[in-house]
Amino acid sequence: VQLQASGGGLVQAGGSLRLSCTDSRRTSSNNGMAWFRQAPGKEREFVAGIGWRGGSQIYADSVEGRFTISRDSAKNTVYLQMNSLEPEDTAVYYCAAARAAVASRDVGAYRYWGQGTQVTVSS
Repeated sequence: VQLQASGGGLVQAGGSLRLSCTDSRRTSSNNGMAWFRQAPGKEREFVAGIGWRGGSQIYADSVEGRFTISRDSAKNTVYLQMNSLEPEDTAVYYCAAARAAVASRDVGAYRYWGQGTQVTVSS
């Protein structure tokens, strides 16, 4: 598994971004996938996760209803559509592949990590 995250950038509050995470080795199709984020001075936190078949989606309370995670197995890519962005969403966003077929909110459940992409939301 080799994960490459992209799609971050600078956006005004209320705007939208879509993050992408591609597995260039095409070996994560049977793994749960997730997005985490880490703001300066804070611990890495769970954002959203999805099971290996695209079901069993889970979200952090802070993003429920605003963010949507999805995956395209044919493209070996996981997406995070982020709408109604808030300054509190500013962080480096990381995608991760789970050890299991389902996603988890526990950072320890993930074996492979992408390099991170910066999301900055201005007020």
